[in-house]
Amino acid sequence: MTGPGETRAALPHRYPMLLVDRVLTTGAEEIRAVKAVTLNEPWYARLGSGPSEADFAYPDFLVLESWTQTAGLLATRPDEEAADGLTMLFGSMRDVEFHRPVFPGDVIEHHVRLVRAVNDTLVFEGDSRTGGEAVLTVGTVTVAFRPRERLDTKHTGSAPR
Repeated sequence: MTGPGETRAALPHRYPMLLVDRVLTTGAEEIRAVKAVTLNEPWYARLGSGPSEADFAYPDFLVLESWTQTAGLLATRPDEEAADGLTMLFGSMRDVEFHRPVFPGDVIEHHVRLVRAVNDTLVFEGDSRTGGEAVLTVGTVTVAFRPRERLDTKHTGSAPR
């Protein structure tokens, strides 16, 4: 199990976009992590007075972002030193399906599996659950690592090739 300090150190995200609270289990080809949804999150500040129950549904794109951050933790695990100087880019997503809304008080458990790794490109699949009930299914997500200097023209002074 990885604590919040290790999770925070492994991901570049910060408040309010760090959406993984804890890693439960990790291996070379799979990871399980959790995100606790609370009413105190900034997404609920816009609701004002008198929102309907449906207004409290956690945004689907944030459920997916939390899942992809979990995949990112798995992607950086096998050889962290080799990933130094590289930027992880999420590419295509296929067969993404949302099954039910998530509400404050729910704890989302993300399951991510590495399906294939070819050089600097990885393919993941998995799902998310709360209370044992399916929330999200991800058919595949493709991730590629690219040299940071080729992507960050502000620091290199040249256009990407």
